[in-house]
Amino acid sequence: MKRTDRKRIIKGVKYLAGSIPLAFIGPTIIYFAFGLRGEKYYLPILIFGFLAAIASAMLMLKGIRTMVAGVFND
Repeated sequence: MKRTDRKRIIKGVKYLAGSIPLAFIGPTIIYFAFGLRGEKYYLPILIFGFLAAIASAMLMLKGIRTMVAGVFND
C-alpha cells in the first residue's frame, strides 16, 4: 500500500492559500470598475479585475489537482 506524498499535498495547500486573496480582490476590483463607468481608467481596471478572478480560479484548480495527486500518489 502506497503512502501519501506530503510534499505534494503541502504544495497544493500553498496554491490554495495563494488563490484566497485573489478570490476576494478580483470581484472587488470588478465591482469598483463598474462604478467608474465613464472614467478614463475604466477598461484597464476592469481587465485587471477579470485577470485576478481568472488567476484565482486557476490557482484553486491547480491546488486541488496537486493535492489529489499527492493523496492518490499519481
